[in-house]
This record gives sequence, structure tokens and C-alpha cells, in this order.
Amino acid sequence: MNDFQEKLKRFSVWIRRPRTKKRMYAAGVVLLAAWVIFRFAMVGVQNRMVVFNPARDAATNGVVVDTVKMERRADVLREPLTVKNNRALVSGARLSHFKPGQSVGDGVIVSVAQNIDLDTGMHVVRTRGVADGLNFVEYRVTGHFVPVHAIHGNAVMVYDNGVARAVRVTVGRRDNENAIVTDGIHDGDIVITTQVADGDKVRLKK
Repeated sequence: MNDFQEKLKRFSVWIRRPRTKKRMYAAGVVLLAAWVIFRFAMVGVQNRMVVFNPARDAATNGVVVDTVKMERRADVLREPLTVKNNRALVSGARLSHFKPGQSVGDGVIVSVAQNIDLDTGMHVVRTRGVADGLNFVEYRVTGHFVPVHAIHGNAVMVYDNGVARAVRVTVGRRDNENAIVTDGIHDGDIVITTQVADGDKVRLKK
């Protein structure tokens, strides 16, 4: 204990010396200056950092969009048909979608009545080998297939050198997923399926 007290006494004497005080003061000044310089440097770095802003990025570089490249092809559309006892009722507006010989589930359409059934006011479609309930009639068509959500009234958005351009089109038959565009679209056109406005700056998703 006496040894500790002796060391403490020596330290007290040393700390009170003018030279020690000057050195400690100088060290404190150096540490304070270093801290100030460090803080200014960090502020400068933060000011130079660019915070990602989606709206600014879209305005500067363009909206990233999903697209479909158009190519005239033959494919299948699917028309819903509710069958009971191999008999279905359809409206006149849908009558042209059904033809004898078309596949329906595991069966086939055998006849399509052109005259309205007086009891129901609908046209009767008769099938063979089709289960009761909702089925889908497949019909093969050829043209430019465009997702229905990419069609806005009578127009689609087309990619044109980094800009979205509205193009008027004629839409033919469709199902829940795709529609056939019969006019206004050509092979090689890039149809934008993301929601954008005419004249927006856009870029293709990689």
C-alpha cells in the first residue's frame, strides 16, 4: 500500500509540473484539431454521395420496362365454355368463336346452332366427351400476339430509340391473356408491357 501511495504522490507531482501541463495541453489541441478535420472530411464525403432516387433515375435514364418483340406466328387462344350434359349456351357476340371440330378439354364441339334457342335466347353449342363445368375451347389463329394488359383502348406502347411511342392498332380476337393485333404492328416492333405514357423515356430490362 505504501508503494502505491508513493507512486500516486510522484504522479501528482509530475502532473503539476508546468512542462507536463504544456505537453498535455498541446496533445489536447492536436486531438481536437484532428477530430475537427475528420468531421469536415466526413461531411464532404457525405455531400458527394448520391442517394438513389427512383424518380430521378427514371427521369434521367428512363423507366426500366418489360417488352415483347413482335413476330407474326400461329398459336392458340382459349375461349371459356360452360358445358352441361354436352350442351352449352353462348351469346350471339361469342358465336363466331366456336366451330365444329374444335377441341374442348378432352372432347370436341360437334355442332353450333346458328339460330337462337327460343327458350333461352342463346345459341346452343353441342359437344362430345366434354366434362360438365367450365372448359376452354382452343382455336388456332395467326398474327401478332400482344398481352391484353399491354393494350390501352386502341393503342399499344412501342419502344422507339429510348422513348415510349403510342401506336394505334386494330385488335381482333382475344382471350384472358393475349389478343391478336391485325393492323398497326409489324415484325420486329418492340411492344412495351409495363405501364408508361406516350413520350416517356424508357430503357429495356436486361
